Amino acid sequence: METLNDAAILLARIGLGAVFVAHGWQKFFTLGLARVGEQFAGYGIPQPEVTAAVVAGVELIAGIALIAGILTPLAGILLAVDMAGALYFVHATNGPFVTQNGWELVVALGVGVLLIAAVGAGRFSIDRVLGG
Repeated sequence: METLNDAAILLARIGLGAVFVAHGWQKFFTLGLARVGEQFAGYGIPQPEVTAAVVAGVELIAGIALIAGILTPLAGILLAVDMAGALYFVHATNGPFVTQNGWELVVALGVGVLLIAAVGAGRFSIDRVLGG
């Protein structure tokens, strides 16, 4: 049963991490930080240019860390805070459905990474190899 649990955690880390890496990559290299900053300004996010860079960095770097299973509690918490900000500033008032810019995706991602932060990276992780 322990192997099954660790395999499930690994799959969750890879799936969630891949989504965050994709979004961080998109902000840096597809859209560009200037455009993301403009979008953030339109949502009323404070210091939009700085926040865009921080959010993109957290999504990319913490997403990679989540996949690798290194510093997993920190990565999970940072990503959960990222999703809490997205919920508060962008999605909360739009209803649940992502097709209407709603909150379902940010809530699912946020609680998923928070759960991983709480339970740990599992046996198949760098954290475990390093004794964490």
